[in-house]
Amino acid sequence: MLEDDLRAAFARHETLTPSTGPLRVAIDRLAAVRRRRRQRFQAAGVTLALLAALGVGVPQLRPDRPAEGPPSSSGQPAGARSGALNVLLLGVDGFGEQPPYRLADSVLLVHIPADRSRPYLISLPRDLEVAIPGRGIDKLNSAFYSGAGEPRPDLAAGYDLTRRVVADLTGVRVDAGAVLTFAGLRRITEAVDGVEVCLPKEVRSWHTSRTFPAGCQLLDGAATVDLLRQRRYLPDGTLDRDRNAQRYLAGLVRRAVAQDVLTNPVRLTALLSAAGTGLAVDDDGLPLTRLVAVLPELKSVDPVGLSLPVGPPAGNASRLPLNPKQGPEFLAALREDRLAQWVAQHPEQVNPVR
Repeated sequence: MLEDDLRAAFARHETLTPSTGPLRVAIDRLAAVRRRRRQRFQAAGVTLALLAALGVGVPQLRPDRPAEGPPSSSGQPAGARSGALNVLLLGVDGFGEQPPYRLADSVLLVHIPADRSRPYLISLPRDLEVAIPGRGIDKLNSAFYSGAGEPRPDLAAGYDLTRRVVADLTGVRVDAGAVLTFAGLRRITEAVDGVEVCLPKEVRSWHTSRTFPAGCQLLDGAATVDLLRQRRYLPDGTLDRDRNAQRYLAGLVRRAVAQDVLTNPVRLTALLSAAGTGLAVDDDGLPLTRLVAVLPELKSVDPVGLSLPVGPPAGNASRLPLNPKQGPEFLAALREDRLAQWVAQHPEQVNPVR
């Protein structure tokens, strides 16, 4: 009897039940929006991974902030979004897997000129003497430490403070940025079946018994991490390590082009998945969209490796001051988007990447 009463009650109220059609449409619409966001996230993450493979794991895209740089000779703000783009890349050894590493041991600014001729990889020495808000004069790599804080470093905060320091130093707008750990780099390298790196001289590992001969060689993930950590046996120490990071990045881009990674969505997604938790992207506006479209726009993907001109260490602090003559000239060329002319005038300043 109870069952019959329930059936009768449900039958009487069935006509009052609202249609599920509108609800289903709303759910499908929400799912489509989330799917598009996820796809945009993946494409952006892979683009940054390819740009940022200097030895670093978790990208943070922060396209918002500093005011435009000083006007260029063309009257446009230096580094404006309608022209040149600048991507700040920070390399943190062991962050997120072996804390408490908090210093940005590698700092690289990728400059993509307005004419999209080719990318310029500009190494900023980690020991460069700079002004850090709240800390005074110190080494550039200390900016990340000051921003990240303790006991559990905040990656975004470390990146934000370093970005402010680099923007003040260079006078250009930093359109986007990334922070990578060596763990993320190792997985990316394995995902493309190794990367060819061309070394001008033999490199012996301080950490292992491995020796990297002069010339071009295909490196797996473990060998890549080992190479990019080396500085003690190198003639110019950390400056040579920065040059090796440039050589690796150039090799990774060549590998990605050869494997059609940049234009194949399936391979892009696979590369992103390989990075795992070592890769995350903050999708927040126009610069991200522009970055995704930049690589196909480039006339050449072969980068030009450069280093910010510096002088000898200052005093006992081992800080490197900006070269008093070439430093300001270089920064002016960067701000005015005329690095091609500067390179033509100073060919000896180019770091060969292959």
